[in-house]
This record gives sequence, C-alpha cells and structure tokens, in this order.
Amino acid sequence: MNKINNIKSGSSFPLGATVDADGCNFAVYAPGASAVILCLFNSDTEQTTHEQALPEKTGDVWHGFVDGIAAGQLYGYRVERAKGDLDEVTREKLLIDPYAKKISRPIKWNRRQYDDDSQFMVPKCLVIDDAEYAQCDTSRPKIAKHNRIVYEAHVKGLTKLHPDVPKAHQGKFLGAAHPSVINHIKALGVTTVQFMPLCSFMPEPFITDKGLTNYWGYNPVNFFAPEPRYGVSDALAELKEMVNSYHEAGIEVIVDVVFNHTAEAGFGGPILSYKGLCPYEAYLLEQTDAGEVFYSNHSGCGNTINTAQPFMMGLILDAMRHWVNVIGIDGFRFDLAVSLGREPQHFNSQSGLLRAISADPVLSDKVLLAEPWDIGPGGYQVGNFESPWLEVNDKYRDTVRAFWRGDDGQTPDFATRLMGSRDIFHKGHRHISTSVNNITYHDGFTLHDMVTYADRHNLDNLEDNRDGHGNNLSANYGVEGETKDSAILAVRERQKRNLFATLIFSQGTPHILGGDELSRTQNGNNNAYCQDNAISWLNWEMNKSKQDFLQFCQFVIRLRQSSTLLSELKLHDDSFTLSRNVKAINWFKPDGSDKASEDWNAHHNKAFGVEIKGYRDGNVKPEHWFLCVNASENDVRFHLPTSKRRGGWTLQLDTRYASLDDQPSICIQQVFLQASRSLTLFSFSELFR
Repeated sequence: MNKINNIKSGSSFPLGATVDADGCNFAVYAPGASAVILCLFNSDTEQTTHEQALPEKTGDVWHGFVDGIAAGQLYGYRVERAKGDLDEVTREKLLIDPYAKKISRPIKWNRRQYDDDSQFMVPKCLVIDDAEYAQCDTSRPKIAKHNRIVYEAHVKGLTKLHPDVPKAHQGKFLGAAHPSVINHIKALGVTTVQFMPLCSFMPEPFITDKGLTNYWGYNPVNFFAPEPRYGVSDALAELKEMVNSYHEAGIEVIVDVVFNHTAEAGFGGPILSYKGLCPYEAYLLEQTDAGEVFYSNHSGCGNTINTAQPFMMGLILDAMRHWVNVIGIDGFRFDLAVSLGREPQHFNSQSGLLRAISADPVLSDKVLLAEPWDIGPGGYQVGNFESPWLEVNDKYRDTVRAFWRGDDGQTPDFATRLMGSRDIFHKGHRHISTSVNNITYHDGFTLHDMVTYADRHNLDNLEDNRDGHGNNLSANYGVEGETKDSAILAVRERQKRNLFATLIFSQGTPHILGGDELSRTQNGNNNAYCQDNAISWLNWEMNKSKQDFLQFCQFVIRLRQSSTLLSELKLHDDSFTLSRNVKAINWFKPDGSDKASEDWNAHHNKAFGVEIKGYRDGNVKPEHWFLCVNASENDVRFHLPTSKRRGGWTLQLDTRYASLDDQPSICIQQVFLQASRSLTLFSFSELFR
C-alpha cells in the first residue's frame, strides 16, 4: 500500500475535510486512539490507493494536510485503539468521517463484506469544494405560525408512482421537485412539507437478513451527508435544487432528523463511524452492578447519543447549521426529541443543547418541532419543551380518534383538544399553535385505513403481526378491510371527512400525513417501515370517491385559511400576546342549554356545539362561527344560538354530504337537524333592511 508522502501537520480546525487551492486538510475527533490512519481511494473502483497515519494531534483531534487533494477525492479512516473497548476496534474496520458532507453510495448491510476488512461494504466519504455548494440565497417563505399546515412526506413514496415524474427521477429529490408534485401540495393548501429523514442511513442487519429494508430511514450513519438513494448523480446538489423549488412555490421545507441514535446499534452492532472514533463520548453508557459497561437504549434501537457531551453537541449544532445555511431548509422535526434534553440520563428542558439551539442566531428562528418522548426513564415529556418549540400531541390524536369512533366519555377531552390543548400547552406560556395536531402519522394507520381496519395487518413485515401499535382506536364499520358494501363505504367516507375537518378546524398546527388526501391505503399495515413497495408509495390514480375527498380536503383548508378565528384564537385570559380577537366562546348542548348543564360531562354525551364570536376589525364585519359535532349514531336536532342582530346561520360545511356539489346553500335561524356522525360549520350572516 502506498504511503502519502506529501502529508504535513495541518490544522485541527475545522473538523472534516476542507479543501483549498493547495490540497485538503483532514481533521477528525478520536479521543483514546493510538493512531488514526487516513485512507484514500480510487474514485472509479473504490480501491485503496494510499494509507498514512495522520501526523499530528491537538487534544483529541487528529489532523493532517495533504498536498494536491481536490474535490471528489474519496477517503475514510481506520483507527488503532487499545483492546477492551465496548466493541473491539481494529484497523480492518473502515470508518465514515462524522463531518463528511457527501458519501459515495448507499450503505447496505452485508455480513460477508463487513467481516474482516469492511472497506468493501462501507461507502467512502467525498471531499467537497464548499464553493460548489454555496450557501442558500433563495428567498425563504415567511409563514406565520398560526397559518402553518404541515404535510409529512417521504421523498420516494411521494414520487415513485407519480405519472408525470420522469422514470429516472421517481423516488428521488428531483422527483419531489417536479412541478406536478409541488402543484398538488400547493393546491391542497399546505404551507410546510416535513420530509422524513434525508440524512444517509443504513437498514438494520436483522431486517436486511429477512430480505426487507428500512424504508423510512430512521437509522442514520451521518448527520451531514444526504442519502445517496435519493440522488441521481449528485445528491447534495439535487437536494438543494429540491428545496429551492419548494421555496419558489412559497412552501417551507422542514426535515425529520434523528439525533437520538445511529445505525451502529448496541454491543455487537456494526462499527461504522463513532464506535471506532469516539465510542465513550458519542453514546450514553450505563454500568451493571457487576461493573459491566453497556450502551443505554432510550431509542429502542440499541444505543442513545450522548447529546450532552461537548463534541456530540457541537456536531449536532454544526449539522443543523449546514442543513439551514447550505441546503436551505426552514426547520427540523426531531425524532425522539427527549434525547436532546438528557443530561446525561435525565431530561432537562433547559439542557445545554436545547439552550444552544434556542440561542443560536442561525437556528433560533427556524421551525423546531419536537416528538416529545423517547423510551428512557422519564421519557414522556409532552408539554415540557420551552417556547417557541412545537410539540407533537399524541393526546390529541387519541382523543379525536376515540370521539369519532363513538367511544363514551370523550366529549370534555375532545372539546379541550379542539381549543388547542391548553391543559398541556398553558396559556401565557405557550402559543396556541404549539400543539402539533395529527390524526395519522407515518408510524400508524393511514386515514383511509383508520376507518377500514379494526386491527393491524402487518404480516408482510415478517414478525408474525407482533409489531406496530396494538391500540389504534380504529374501526371497520362492519367488515374488516375493503368491501363493496355501499352503506359501509358511505360511513367510512363520512368518518374520513369528520376526522380531517376536525384536524383542520382545531386550534394548533395541523399535521397531515401525505397521501391521506388521496385516500391512500397500506392494506391495514400500521408499521410499514420496512415496506419499500406499493404498500408505502402514494397511488395517484383517482376515482370519483377519491376525487370528492381530495376536493373536500382542499375546501376545508381554504376555510381555515380564510379565517382569523379558525386558525388563531387570542383570548382575554391568554397573556402570551397583547392582541385579542375573541369576544366570546360559548358551548352548547343540542337543546340549546349551555355547558354548565349537569349532563355536559355525561358518559353518553356525544354531541355539542361551540359558538365563536370575534371583534369587529375596522370596517370588516366580525367573524361569527358555530361548529356542531355529533359522533352518535342518531340524528340530533340542534338549537342554534340566537342573536340580537337580524340574520341567520349560513351553512359552510356539512360532512354528511359525500360531495361538495351535493351540499345545499341554506341559511337557518333556529333549528337544524344534525346528521349522525357528522360535523357542520355555520357562519352568521347579518341581514340589513
């Protein structure tokens, strides 16, 4: 093997591979190593061309400068460490630079290639010229938090079957940037697309051995490099192009990031990067009573990143800045975000990393959306992040599902969720948009399957249907799975309309699972993480029923966006803002009696109405809405609120109608027959003589 003769000491900063006119500086954090070997590879064959130990060390950073190295050079590291580490590291394991901005190809688990020398399995890092990937300079959309509507999408699933996307771009960043895809999202009324993980990842060995894969991507190997599977020729450049295309359409892009674990898993898992370079620093460790050290597993994936450790904290911040400044994204959704606040084992809402993000001039004004739990001690922290963080609200999901399924005793909690879950995100401390409301998410049933299956059907995952959520609060309304029974189909479609309308009319930030508007099904699979096939990909073929539902979704979102009160209530008793827009909110039972009546909390009560009155804004008439819900199986006669003003209640939406074209244009003054399992929205229309 050739040595690198033209190598000198270089600099310990910045970390990673930094190229200039003379060559490239390599710097890598590797405390406890006795030597760090830089390996250079042929760009065509990935065969090793040169190896040389980095000649200098500053603290825990090993570094060296190699003359003549240019952008496009492939490289990696090997490390010599003392025996007795958590996972014994030898020079036979090729390591990915944690600061690599690009990797040469997707990483796929292969036991035969991994054993002994792993260089044939592990992709190579690429030296990049930062000047080729200039900082994002496109105009970012300015979306007010109360106007934000989030659409969760998977790059491949969104585009793989789209008929307008060229074959070569289907399943790729360029496919997601196609005008037909963006126009669909824009027409739906979405302001913000939340892409599932875009960082490079490796499918787990156990799922690979079954012949399946990790489709979702929640198993990262590097926090900077975009996933090569989604690139055609240059994943980084194409990702930047995708983000720019969404910005040009006025749509924000946020990315799901996994800073809680890596693909190296627990003891005995593959050595890919951190385990070779800094195992004691990268991961949280615990000790048995017998003195044995093992990896903490608060993620369920074998390891937990030590986000309180200075190097790992700095790495995460640097990666986030890279995704904002260079790639151009507008924010982040943090998977198992409680891990970001562990110091080291217990959650602290004022942890060093959370404080650093909130104080960082690049990051502090970006969308910060937490999944506020993990599986570690004290791992459920819904409501305990600080402003301006948004939080996924699982209590909203469960309550709304149970209410519309017809479960008893849900009405008081449902009313609370409808008004922004202020029992969790308290007035005066959190904005009313803090609650990220969802009916469906990637890890669960689609909306269509929520009303089609009472039980999960995950046999395709090859785990004997043991995986996935067992308590889905779903229903099939008479037949498990697809049916041609028109009565059952009608109920299912109405329930989809009820659930979607509730989501959009609730205070908070609506979160839509991409494809729900297309009536997408996963055939009852509620854990399709390993299904890289038609089970997970969006089906763009439409029939009359699907088209009607898509138009319904578009209309409901337009209603919300046309109103100040339906998207952001500013109440007198909420000191978070000084401005006010609500004159009164009144709750009614169907008979017209108010919420104070003794049977409001009755177990059987499944129908109520809420009146929302706004203030007059200059010469603009005040908004005045009445929302009725009836989750029972019986029609209910509603007595609408009376008004001192002459006028009546104009019907804006009634979910009993399968098509918007069937909905009548009517104005009612006193009594309205509310259909079973339906939601209606009225606006007050004043009459003048």
